[in-house]
Amino acid sequence: MTLTEAAAPPAVRPYQHYVYAYPHKTAYRPLRRAEASLRALWAGEPKDALSLYFHIPFCEVRCGFCNLFTRIGAPDGLTTAYLDALERQATAVRDALGDGAHFANAAFGGGTPTFLEAAELERLCDLAERGLGADLAAIPLSVEASPATATADRLSVLAARGTTRLSLGVQSFDDAEARAAVRPQRRQDVEAALARIRDTAIPVLNIDLIYGIDGQTEDSWRRSLDAALAWRPEELYLYPLYVRPLTGLGRHRAPETGAAPAGQATGRAPQTNAQRNQRGDAQWDEQRLRLYRHGRDHLLAHGYEQVSMRMFRRADAPATGGEDYACQTDGMVGLGCGARSYTSALHYSFDYAVDMRRIRGIVDDYTARGAEDFRHADFGWWMDADEARRRHLLQSLLQAEGMSVADYRARFGSSPLEDFAAELGRFGDRGWLDGSAGEDVLRLSPEGLAYSDALGPELFSAAVRTRMAAYELK
Repeated sequence: MTLTEAAAPPAVRPYQHYVYAYPHKTAYRPLRRAEASLRALWAGEPKDALSLYFHIPFCEVRCGFCNLFTRIGAPDGLTTAYLDALERQATAVRDALGDGAHFANAAFGGGTPTFLEAAELERLCDLAERGLGADLAAIPLSVEASPATATADRLSVLAARGTTRLSLGVQSFDDAEARAAVRPQRRQDVEAALARIRDTAIPVLNIDLIYGIDGQTEDSWRRSLDAALAWRPEELYLYPLYVRPLTGLGRHRAPETGAAPAGQATGRAPQTNAQRNQRGDAQWDEQRLRLYRHGRDHLLAHGYEQVSMRMFRRADAPATGGEDYACQTDGMVGLGCGARSYTSALHYSFDYAVDMRRIRGIVDDYTARGAEDFRHADFGWWMDADEARRRHLLQSLLQAEGMSVADYRARFGSSPLEDFAAELGRFGDRGWLDGSAGEDVLRLSPEGLAYSDALGPELFSAAVRTRMAAYELK
């Protein structure tokens, strides 16, 4: 099958779970303070190539599809209180890391980091540099932004402090599609924000787009792709729409009257993507797969290389460094109430929620903490040898370049073909593995990449599945 050929209706649901980290935070559970001292957790850990992440939980609005840990708006004084708490946490974390900690990259995410005003962004950068010793001018720094908050003064601060990558959440250049995704924005405002970003000369611009929105067609999807390509972004992320519980779209109900969506029988009320998602509707799966393939082929034809199911990078995009960090083996230091941290023994964070009331409570608890309250981990997942193997395979196999079998064997002393014989056998039977990769590399086929959100969950352990299934969104 060529990249552009249509596939038969999927026997396996292609859109099950986006695996951007393993295990997911819904598998984390409360930790006993006595066993979760940060100083003890980081003692003996390799710290020569760490990743630094600051989580800013504020957004000006909450998009209909968003199930991230984010708070709408901030009452007077809350952002200052939050930065004060970040400073207390940074002091505790730096003490736990001790001497010799070196950061290979940094990122500000959220939420929307550019919800902070220019002076507050300056303070955030100072916390990274003076509070934790990260040299932002010497390492890659990625920052997420929205069109409304990508203002000239904020962008000027970020550019001056060494930002190498700015990621703009656009989702669609079609105003009607943006409204359908409950993302109130106008294309002219998006274009103005992109112009301001390009004026700063930040080396890498990333644009996020979403496919599978109600009313979206291949033509409208291609128009959004072309509108993004007009800015020659160094990176593009193509996300399938998910409808999750407690999100705006998840609560949405179909109108009682109106024209049925394309391909749906008439004579009954039209269904929204929220309802189709809840039913596991094969039509919507096929629509998203069709749009994914169309977008993938369109970007490949325009000189982009596929890095993963979602990520595409322009072939001539500048390198920004950060090659010292390997997500499979190196640690991550997260600050902020929604950030994760990774040691070899424990993945940890604060409490997690999607419901707005619960999120506000967690943010308020975070800002009220004293310095001593940041010297231990609150929630987490202890990593045993089996989970480490699963995470290594997941983090590697879901990348287009695949996984070195030799690297896996050197780390674990075993073969992934033996450790995951049943799972890899199924993937091979479904045509998800690239048979031409040879014995030294495990790599997904183009169809395997398309099914990343089905393949990834099949590698979850039984323990993680049980924890995730038992988690109740509060």
